[in-house]
Amino acid sequence: MIEQTASDAPAFSARSVAVWASGALLACERLALMGLMYLLTALILVNVVTRYSHFPIYWIDESAVYCVVWLTFIGASAMTRLRLDFAVTMLTERLSARTQKLAKVIATGMVVVFGVSLIATCWLWMDPVGLARAGFDARKFAGETFNFLYTERTQTLNWPTWVVYLTLPIFAVSITIHGIANLLEDLELVPRTALKGFQLSELDGVN
Repeated sequence: MIEQTASDAPAFSARSVAVWASGALLACERLALMGLMYLLTALILVNVVTRYSHFPIYWIDESAVYCVVWLTFIGASAMTRLRLDFAVTMLTERLSARTQKLAKVIATGMVVVFGVSLIATCWLWMDPVGLARAGFDARKFAGETFNFLYTERTQTLNWPTWVVYLTLPIFAVSITIHGIANLLEDLELVPRTALKGFQLSELDGVN
């Protein structure tokens, strides 16, 4: 009995860590979404006021665009864990309960595969190993690889573009973690977790 409990502990621990990591990440995403929404609202209001005052601030438009981009990716990640991602049920609703469960597991598994694939793509694109080999010299790295990610800057804010593009690898990692947590729940390896901080009605979920 003791040996059986000890052998089950690592698996249970790994599953619990995955679900806990997803919950902690979701809480951070909630705060980030709230902050970005407030920031976007403030940027738009300031933009309207300054334009009507004939003193427009030239970098606000670009700031608002990047704010929306980050909102989109962070929101998409949070929606994945909340199971608010879109699903077409014209076929699955005609299947048996067991087949519906299998289809749901397959769909959730595809989310994990997509997230892992996106992580690999971002790794190849951003090439941190190649950048380190170049001594973190962006110009040398661009000359050797023709990857100008670390030399380009935004038009009005004059920020390094890689800072803005960080939302892609962050999204890839977060959607993978959320996908794993959802998959564990769909496989009934862990109990369904009550997600705090979000008030969802029965009509909100489409997956």
